[in-house]
Amino acid sequence: MVWELQADEALARAGRYRRAAERALADEPLPRDEALAVLESPDGDLPPVLSAAYAVRARYFGRRVKLCVLNNARSGLCPEDCGYCSQSAVSTADIPRYRLRPVPELVAAARDAVVRGARRYCMVVSARGPSAADIAHFARAARAIRTELPDLELCVSCGILGDGQAETLRTAGIDFVNHNLNTSRRFYPAICTTHTYDDRIATVERAKRAGLAACSGVIVGMGETHDDLVDVAAALGALRVESLPVNFLHPIDGTPLGERPLLPVADCLRALALFRLTNPRAEIRAAGGRELALGEAQPLALLAANSIFVDGYLTTPGQGHRDAVTMVESLGFEVERG
Repeated sequence: MVWELQADEALARAGRYRRAAERALADEPLPRDEALAVLESPDGDLPPVLSAAYAVRARYFGRRVKLCVLNNARSGLCPEDCGYCSQSAVSTADIPRYRLRPVPELVAAARDAVVRGARRYCMVVSARGPSAADIAHFARAARAIRTELPDLELCVSCGILGDGQAETLRTAGIDFVNHNLNTSRRFYPAICTTHTYDDRIATVERAKRAGLAACSGVIVGMGETHDDLVDVAAALGALRVESLPVNFLHPIDGTPLGERPLLPVADCLRALALFRLTNPRAEIRAAGGRELALGEAQPLALLAANSIFVDGYLTTPGQGHRDAVTMVESLGFEVERG
């Protein structure tokens, strides 16, 4: 009798996850209680949770997986105090520190990214926001890359944008601006005090007004609650971001969050499912920290995510592109080609 009751309850929960997928496929917002139910689901429910996420992923992205490459175009030297970041002013992490890479190096790295199968190339700088000289530098790089590699998607991540800067980037041929919300409005002051959540919202909105696609996502595992994850998922949905990287905290010695324990793997997978179900049409990228956070389970991320970074992150290593391609193809997915 007990087993029958447990089976009935499990079936009822599985039906709830299916209804969440149906809502997403109908472009209906996921009610808060249903979003929380995904994050609070028991470990035994992970298969139906991921199945619901996959139903949505398959509708909009099929079996395709987009490979993306990051270029840390300027490392360290950042005046901000973001607690997760090895490049921040409060970090004592042992990392390379250098000024903006020359345009020929940025172009050569783009060329190499294409050789490695990347469809998107993102140039990143550590900064509160870009100077006029930074914007001009990226515009020159973008024009050179666009001339040689017209099909490569170009993204920049350069902090809080000022008036006119997004328009300059768009005119030069940049496709995406990355500026993550990282967490909820409530929790944001716990991870950064030198700028605000509203500063980040404003940059995403400024990029979109300029005709750029918005790449904005989160870092999971910084000490946020389930309510915080639901809040930031809804905020990203309201912004209609086209690209949504789901990062997992990679604790780095010398940073304020350097001693935080890793989340359980199942929690990381549930978070990926939540962002797929709440942002069904967005490219969901299993991003920074996935290798450390997910370990041997990282192939399961592809049931919700349709994109991954390869060959490392800004100051931490990552899965090599050959291993990534093997992982993708061994699961019956296919690498998206240009």
